[in-house]
Amino acid sequence: MKEEHFKWYSPTLSKDIEMLVFGHTGYPVILFPTTMGKHNECRDMKLVESVRWFVEQGLVQIYCPDSINELSWYNKNIHPADRAKNHVWYDEFIMNEIVNKVCSEKGTNKVAVAGPSFGGYQAANFAFRHPERVSHMFSMSGSFDIKSFVDGHYDDNVFFNNPVDFLPGANHPELWNMKIILGVGEWDICLDANKKLAGILTEKNIPFWYDEHKWAKHDWPLWNKMFPHYLSKL
Repeated sequence: MKEEHFKWYSPTLSKDIEMLVFGHTGYPVILFPTTMGKHNECRDMKLVESVRWFVEQGLVQIYCPDSINELSWYNKNIHPADRAKNHVWYDEFIMNEIVNKVCSEKGTNKVAVAGPSFGGYQAANFAFRHPERVSHMFSMSGSFDIKSFVDGHYDDNVFFNNPVDFLPGANHPELWNMKIILGVGEWDICLDANKKLAGILTEKNIPFWYDEHKWAKHDWPLWNKMFPHYLSKL
């Protein structure tokens, strides 16, 4: 399985960023890490290995960028408004420095996004904010409400990066064309979060697949089982 490492100075984030890319060709999948995770986490925890067949067959190419959670939602040393603003810049970074570049290189208008745990939030938030650029969204044990990270502060940046708040009023037609999977375990700490998001999607008649795994908890063995199944839907 081909693996490439990239490191560059991000003008959007004003910092160095790293990313691993797996595969030689195929449909682009942006894979976000978990809480505070970096570009190598999904490789090191065998999530990429779980989909080796799809990568080696040239069906998908997987892009694993750094997160900046330590500078945004998890940064208790700055004002909550600045945490939200830093995430907005991360969203712009993903769009401008990864998605647009990948789509241009591959001659496509859309990518798939995926992630486990907090990466599931990242995938869902990006997909629902930019449905015109996302064909598939695979969340594995994601959580979709970031209000607990902002200490009671609320502004437009919080609202428009909190899927349970902005999605009920969203009306972009591509939302109804996106292939959405909400994967979660029966004993998952994010079970209720997934049921809530499923309820919002149901109310809006947005098609999705709710995939609850019996006797499974919030951990890598579950996600390593989910990911190849979900990629098979591509």
